[in-house]
Amino acid sequence: MSEPINWLPDGTPFSPRFNDRYRSETGGMTQARDVFLHGCGLPAAWAGAPQWRILETGFGLGLNFLVTWAAWKADPARPRLLHFVSVEAFPASADDLLQAVQAHPELLPLAEQLHAQFHALTPGFHRLVFENGQVLLTLCVGDAKAMLREQFFAADSVYLDGFSPQRNPDIWDEHTLKAVARCCRRGTRVATWTIARSVRDGLSQCGFTVQKVPGVPPKRDNLQAEFNPRWEPRRAPGMAALPVDVRPGTCLVVGAGLAGASVAASLARRGWQVQVLDAGATPAAGASGLPAGVLAPHVSPDDSLLSRLSRAGVRATLQQAHTHLAQGVDWQPSGVLEHRVDGSPGIGAAAHTNASSQPASATTLAAAGLPPDAVGCWHSPAGWIKPAQLVQALLAQPGIHFVPHTPVAQLVPEPDGWQAQDSHGQLLARADMVVVAAACASGKVFGSALGTPLPLHPIRGQMSWWLRAADGSDAACFPPFPVNGDGTLVPAVPTANGLAWYAGATFERSCADPVPDAATQARNHQANFTRLQTLLPGTAQHLAGVFANPAALHSWSQVRCASHDRLPLVGPVAHVYPGLWLSTAMGSRGISLAVLCGELLAARLHGEPLPLELRLAQALGVERLA
Repeated sequence: MSEPINWLPDGTPFSPRFNDRYRSETGGMTQARDVFLHGCGLPAAWAGAPQWRILETGFGLGLNFLVTWAAWKADPARPRLLHFVSVEAFPASADDLLQAVQAHPELLPLAEQLHAQFHALTPGFHRLVFENGQVLLTLCVGDAKAMLREQFFAADSVYLDGFSPQRNPDIWDEHTLKAVARCCRRGTRVATWTIARSVRDGLSQCGFTVQKVPGVPPKRDNLQAEFNPRWEPRRAPGMAALPVDVRPGTCLVVGAGLAGASVAASLARRGWQVQVLDAGATPAAGASGLPAGVLAPHVSPDDSLLSRLSRAGVRATLQQAHTHLAQGVDWQPSGVLEHRVDGSPGIGAAAHTNASSQPASATTLAAAGLPPDAVGCWHSPAGWIKPAQLVQALLAQPGIHFVPHTPVAQLVPEPDGWQAQDSHGQLLARADMVVVAAACASGKVFGSALGTPLPLHPIRGQMSWWLRAADGSDAACFPPFPVNGDGTLVPAVPTANGLAWYAGATFERSCADPVPDAATQARNHQANFTRLQTLLPGTAQHLAGVFANPAALHSWSQVRCASHDRLPLVGPVAHVYPGLWLSTAMGSRGISLAVLCGELLAARLHGEPLPLELRLAQALGVERLA
């Protein structure tokens, strides 16, 4: 449940939890602009910078973010990328965010965009994307000290905000200020409205030079500071440290599936010139060519690492779908029913009320033809997507050049970059850095540089599909949304020949051949039907006649790529060669994880705020292979 807010007669938002106002008597707009934005020397300070990173301790109703975003948008000298990281233990509702800007109509268009993404704010990190990826808001929901320990970047500006030290001392105490200092570089400017002695002393002890400045009425003074410790700051252990001043150059991406296209798009948005090399004639020639797939998070009673990763990944993919794809044609945010065929709940008893996954209602179960005592989870937002269309859209971004029919056999380091060569040692392309994202072929290509292949495992999958009745007479036999569980059914996907349904997919370990023989193909169709009988008995009964003739049934098959622990491999191999990176092994979760992995790679390369908690990023790091 969102944080309750009382709106006073004068329109001021009031927190019952902290018994305090959300903004000063002069209004939040004035405070956001004069205390925080101008207090950090913005927008002048960011002129000419490739990107700017702002840390805020207390998102509140989002006015500081909206004012900063508006200033960035209006500034012709703005940086290419604006990062805004904000910690908030008790997020307000999306509707309260809108109400807070009603007195400032100039901010309303931005607030409406924020409102559209301000949902499912469970504890942890949430990356919200605006301006086609040039304005990135990372909401860190939880205790400030814990959330700041999960970040790994150096802020350029810091907004110290929150309810007063008397009302909410935890966000102003020494331990919080130490966590803030860990996220600063020398010269980072800090601004806040309070001049409490405890805050001044705490900042000084953490390495900040502190001064009082004329305040914004009715306050006589405000506080500004600059991080300039007398000692050399010690970074907390984390991933391999990388320079934060990496300038965009040229990059080769090997592989034009979801993983490669996502990396290419993330780097291109940051100014890189990217060549994407692939052996296929078109993008998404491998497993990413799946005709239609389900985009839904994984759930578990203990909210496992995979569950948290998939939530972040689904949000990231949905954002790209909203931006680049045609709704109803290339994707559909229909929601997804997960039928827990084993009877387990999937969601823990203490499931967060703001979570995107909740126990399925009897009405939802009935719509899928399931009895009211069936166990299921309803995932929203979620839906189906055509991954090949997403790949095409990502590769169409400025700064990306796709090169087909170009199988890369080996990578050769140069003094100032990398060469990609074919099997005869002929030069294909060269660039400052290279990212290998070629599914199972990644092992051999990566191994050409490392001297040993990566431990990757092929897993073949086959889907069964057919066209729906042209007159719609079979509507009652299909659910109105995708259903997953043990197997998957996507019931209504537009194709050139009409609506199609897709069922599957098989999971054939150690099968590297993408095309099974006729006998295996028939067995796979039967396996898909057997799972469908358990998943959706009513739909399976309707389709029994179609599955009875497997030779006439349409199929699609390809090989996925998995790592030893079934998690993606994302990150640098800096201990071997600089400029060699990896983003692969998405397994059967490429739709959910590839876009997120592309952003994680770009964040690590540029020293940006992470799109997910540090412990989750470490779980995906290539470093775990050492």
